Amino acid sequence: MLPPINFHKWVAENEDRLKPPVNNFCLYDGGDFTVMVVGGPNSRNDYHLNETEEWFFQVKGSMCLKIVDGTTFESERKPTDAGLLAFGVTGGQFKDIVIGEGEMFLLPANTPHNPCRFQDTVGIVIERVRPATAVDRLRWYCPSKSHAAPTLIREDSFHCTDLGTQLKPLINEWMTNPDLRKCASCGETAPPQ
Repeated sequence: MLPPINFHKWVAENEDRLKPPVNNFCLYDGGDFTVMVVGGPNSRNDYHLNETEEWFFQVKGSMCLKIVDGTTFESERKPTDAGLLAFGVTGGQFKDIVIGEGEMFLLPANTPHNPCRFQDTVGIVIERVRPATAVDRLRWYCPSKSHAAPTLIREDSFHCTDLGTQLKPLINEWMTNPDLRKCASCGETAPPQ
């Protein structure tokens, strides 16, 4: 069992661990929950889709949690491009949720989300340790205003064991390969960040 942590002291001594592109450090990795400290700023345009809920608490400063709200959830798992079986999540509309300093928010499972953190901000995110069948996904949507609804450009799926290390190569691949960022629907190439 780990001893209690003086959180503010830990942040002051470990600011270097909260750097882009993910800005995330796993503070506790328990049997049921993972507790992460997340700093700002970050500059990402991917949306994470997690089959379990996520709890956000802003310790310092505000953040904007961009979500795709009102999606349709399919009750049967289907194969992803990576060969994993995941629930279908489609449709919806973009929405911004501002979480202010001292505020908390519980994000429902299967909600595509992009946590945007500003300079000199610190938050805590608590997630469930993923069940063996759970599939996480990173999605990128076309930024063109010509689409009436969120239009998917790319989706990467994986079984999450360490979010901090698993996201970085996927995000870097998106940022460095313009072919991955081209929308099949309208032809626009999304910016890397």
